[in-house]
Amino acid sequence: MSDTPEDPRRRHSAAVVDGVGKSAGRAMLRAVGFSDEDFTKPQVGIASTWSNLTPCNSHINGLAEAASNGADAAGGKGVIFNTITISDGIANGTEGMKYSLVSREVIADSIETVAGCEGFDGLVAIGGCDKNMPGCLMGLARLNRPGVFVYGGTILPGKGHTDIVSVFEAMGAHSRGDIDLIELKQIEETAIPGPGSCGGMYTANTMASAIEALGMSLPGSSAQNAVSQAKHDDCEAAGAAVLELLARDIKPSDIMTRRAFENAITVVIALGGSTNAVLHLIAMANTVGVGLGLADFTDIGKRVPVLADLRPSGHYMMSELVEIGGIQPLMKRLLDAGLLHGDCLTVTGRTLAENLAGVADYPEGQKIIAPLDKPLKAESHLRILYGNLAPEGAVAKITGKEGTRFSGTARVFGSEEEAQARINDGGVVAGDVVVIRYEGPKGGPGMREMLTPTSAIMGRGLGNDVALITDGRFSGGSHGFVVGHVTPEAFDGGPLALVEDGDTITIDAEADTIEVALSEEALAQRRAGWRQPAPRYTRGVLSKYARTVSSASTGAVTDLAE
Repeated sequence: MSDTPEDPRRRHSAAVVDGVGKSAGRAMLRAVGFSDEDFTKPQVGIASTWSNLTPCNSHINGLAEAASNGADAAGGKGVIFNTITISDGIANGTEGMKYSLVSREVIADSIETVAGCEGFDGLVAIGGCDKNMPGCLMGLARLNRPGVFVYGGTILPGKGHTDIVSVFEAMGAHSRGDIDLIELKQIEETAIPGPGSCGGMYTANTMASAIEALGMSLPGSSAQNAVSQAKHDDCEAAGAAVLELLARDIKPSDIMTRRAFENAITVVIALGGSTNAVLHLIAMANTVGVGLGLADFTDIGKRVPVLADLRPSGHYMMSELVEIGGIQPLMKRLLDAGLLHGDCLTVTGRTLAENLAGVADYPEGQKIIAPLDKPLKAESHLRILYGNLAPEGAVAKITGKEGTRFSGTARVFGSEEEAQARINDGGVVAGDVVVIRYEGPKGGPGMREMLTPTSAIMGRGLGNDVALITDGRFSGGSHGFVVGHVTPEAFDGGPLALVEDGDTITIDAEADTIEVALSEEALAQRRAGWRQPAPRYTRGVLSKYARTVSSASTGAVTDLAE
């Protein structure tokens, strides 16, 4: 066998399997099913996030096989490997949730590690929950080899139009005494009917939509039911698409450009997507060397309206958007209005405008996507706030249903558990601003989501009367007057560390400010008496993460580009 590959698509796998000196490697691969012919084909790694620990990913083994079959049918050799996933829905409200954002970095590391070691020429990455999706993209971007991301698909609604957030809010309603244990158990038993990611425009569906708008998924991938022929076909097509990308040498860096990230932000805003998109898109952009920051969300948000009536702030679920055409008609509307960059390249090998050229509009009478001239909100719901509490920025999701301004009395807690206990026992009352600190990327460590306390506040009927601010973050299912990603975080001595019970805090989502009613002199005096707390973990992955992670304002990444 020659030491020089004749096929330019095999520039990586050839180094692993070509020539007399690679006989041992070929022997190993024969044992897992390679034939002589397979050694001459481009190798396509299929990064699967399958796990039966969560419905988001429990079906992805079958999707990985479909993607591998698609690569094989197109003349490649598919090789399936796994990476980890965790479940936010299971871990929320527990110490285990500290591993959630950490898992994004582990997933990116593992995809880079396996594909870099084994010499895959191209990749398909299949994700089905909100951390493994950006993790997959970050892995693809680091390697910069032709690749396609596939979304595992959305779950169907539970009985009575319920989903996972319905369960969290039912827990709050039970603590208030509005429903009994039997009613809570009935919701618990029926809200999650099978495989798929959480059903509203929560983080998973937000990131799937953002990645499709970015150009890294095939058209339609973000709006398909998890268990459907459409999703199976999407996986097969993704496997085949990688071979075409290899033939044309189209890499993630050719697709994940500055203008493509602007498209992703635009679609996230129009859909009313999760605050986690801010964190993840900045992280993904950093990985591919694109300068993206908090200011970009503000700038784009001034011209892009919220159009989708989707949960958590709206009524409908992703499966209902799937029924009327998904996000492609929305993107076509945005393109026609001049709000998207149509010249951006995508994994089809065509531009975004070319992909959307033949897309039909939504059916008449649908109520999920509002027309551009009658938006649900004229500007973005994602508000980047600054002030003496967040000199480096904070992120709020304000739809307007909560109002746009809140002023109240600080109730300060040093952890999510402390706050949750007081919310449950009625210790948090109307007019309070719940402050949950030392939950940032370093302080938590891991920047836990605050879905449990925000759901408890909603469940107790205080959604319009209580605000919550934190250096942690929020689930895409959180709603209400909530502000997260406060930077600098409290563990680094940010002003959030200096707030005391009884301080007046004002949040203004029109002026985009978050302020505590204290002078600079008073803050300086408190700062002089502040001491950084001891790290909560000194060994293991959480300790390593806390030592290497960047600020939330730069994506909370562990390999921040200089």
